[in-house]
Amino acid sequence: MTAQDINIPSVVAEVRAAFEAYEAALLANRLEALDRAFWDAEATVRYGVAENLYGADTIARYRRQCEPVPASRRLLNTVITTYGADAATVSTQFRNGDSQQLGRQMQTWIRFEDGWKVVAAHVSVDLATLGGAPD
Repeated sequence: MTAQDINIPSVVAEVRAAFEAYEAALLANRLEALDRAFWDAEATVRYGVAENLYGADTIARYRRQCEPVPASRRLLNTVITTYGADAATVSTQFRNGDSQQLGRQMQTWIRFEDGWKVVAAHVSVDLATLGGAPD
């Protein structure tokens, strides 16, 4: 891979559109759309603030039991990096409403025949923000 293969504008645009569709589904709690955003495989992994989920079926079951993300969620510092035409990472921070907690989210996206899919995700809370004021 060469420097020219990193962040090809058309690929970045495709990943941004897939990520924005995922985020819209997350805020609206559209479960089927969230399911479609993840690679339908046992090798798919999602680590959350308090859960470790292995496999697309486990991730889908979790979504049906967890508290939905509040519609007041705001993203900060989103970075999309693509590697060639078929792989990308999306890193972002978020705040849920007036919460002082700053969340972090990273996703690895891969292009499959049926589109871009999340193959790995990690969500956490920045512990340094648990007692401070929002910035």
